[in-house]
Amino acid sequence: MAEHKTKYDRQLRIWGEQGQAALEKASICLLNCGPTGSETLKNLVLGGIGSITIVDGSKVDEGDLGNNFMVDESCLGQSKAKCVCSFLQELNDAVKAKFIEENPEELIKTNPSFFSQFTLVVATQLVEDSMLKLDIICREANVMLIFARSYGLTGFVRISVKEHTVIESKPDHFLDDLRLNNPWPELTRFTETIDINASDPVVHKHTPYVIILIKMADEWAKSHGGCLPATRDEKREFKELIKSRRVAMDEDNYKEAIDASFKVFAPRGISSSLLHVINDPSAEVTSSSSDFWIMVAALKEFINNEGGGEAPLEGSIPDMTSSTELYVNLQKIYQAKAESDMLLIEQRVRDILKKIGRDTNSISKTKIKSFCKNARKLAVSRYRLLEDEFNSPVQPELQKYLTDDDYSIAVGFYVLLRAVDRFATNFNSFPGQFEGVMDEDISRLKATAVSVLNDLGCNGSTLTEDLINEMCRYGAAELHAVSAFVGGIASQETIKLITKQFIPMPGTFIFNGIDHKSQLLML
Repeated sequence: MAEHKTKYDRQLRIWGEQGQAALEKASICLLNCGPTGSETLKNLVLGGIGSITIVDGSKVDEGDLGNNFMVDESCLGQSKAKCVCSFLQELNDAVKAKFIEENPEELIKTNPSFFSQFTLVVATQLVEDSMLKLDIICREANVMLIFARSYGLTGFVRISVKEHTVIESKPDHFLDDLRLNNPWPELTRFTETIDINASDPVVHKHTPYVIILIKMADEWAKSHGGCLPATRDEKREFKELIKSRRVAMDEDNYKEAIDASFKVFAPRGISSSLLHVINDPSAEVTSSSSDFWIMVAALKEFINNEGGGEAPLEGSIPDMTSSTELYVNLQKIYQAKAESDMLLIEQRVRDILKKIGRDTNSISKTKIKSFCKNARKLAVSRYRLLEDEFNSPVQPELQKYLTDDDYSIAVGFYVLLRAVDRFATNFNSFPGQFEGVMDEDISRLKATAVSVLNDLGCNGSTLTEDLINEMCRYGAAELHAVSAFVGGIASQETIKLITKQFIPMPGTFIFNGIDHKSQLLML
């Protein structure tokens, strides 16, 4: 166990033992192990994914030696899937690895049930027709799916999951749950026992800023008709009031109180994003509802009843200047409130489970506790079927991208990546793939791109000649630098989906290697 923790030490600090355990239970299928697929899988193997299955029917040729670091000259003429699988196995022998020498597009056509055995499928370098078929297959089998493709100096990543719920979203910036403007009775009583005007300078400079702000907010409210500072002038005046109570310039606790005074002005109640979650139709639970939605239903009941419009308290407080005794006592009060809130929600979860005919102990206390701690940060992601996006894109967004200089190249690549597949279907090769026909291919790709735009409902829209010429110049090549970047994004999103931590990116991710930009298209 100690060796395991040492091996994965850095990532355990990010997603914890629970996230690592989810990775080690996961089974991943990779379709096509060119540079994009190999780079994606390399990151997952190093991260300790449970098992991998590589599906690729091609042989290693000279071109692979220049862009795929998972093969070398000794692999020439051999199965690409076998060689890549062997290399990846060397990176982490704890990962179970196997390969299947078969064309992924044929497998999609002839054996759709094959994919139901996996946690997640990473499909790389597929053409549009196969992408659409695989998307439906994975949706019906409830298997998570990520598409990734690199093409010259561009590439894309697209997640396809019907619904993905996240408890540990871990946002970069989130306000501490301190309830400075809405303290509960136990916190109020504790605050009342502390005199912030104490004559002892040691006591004065070691009173936690939480206590200072609660008492100052109460004082302000009593002299302002029960209202807290609301306008810019009132907020400035409130800060000056805090400053006036400072008796020495070296009182760090008062500096912290001034810096944290904005926390007093934070609106009470729950955020609009959490309100959206608890009012989701899925929160009306049935016997087939997931654990997440059952806990959301319990949370909604709590907020509307015991919570008084608030989510359960998280129960942690930040570091602050304080005496050890006051800090520990304050911490205990926050922890006790969090535990009390959690027990109330746990009871509601058990009641709901009983009501819908499920085992009342089917959701563990540990899971409920984690849910309560992260209740303010819940997230739900849903993704359109690829077929729906391709046939009926969100027109206002698409028109905005086409006319916005900042997005014009990204949406141009989006259209052209579809156009090159249509081109290949019509002419049995990708534009620019063979020498001597570049001018003809440019003309054909331009006409094909116009056809794609018309199908998208953008009649009259065009793409720049430079971008079309650039796409033809690529000749469907996978450049290692671009593949490594796209593969990195695909593996990052795979980890988010499997660990159910952090919020996976919405829409279609487009990499623009010309301008070194990455953008999301919400279509």
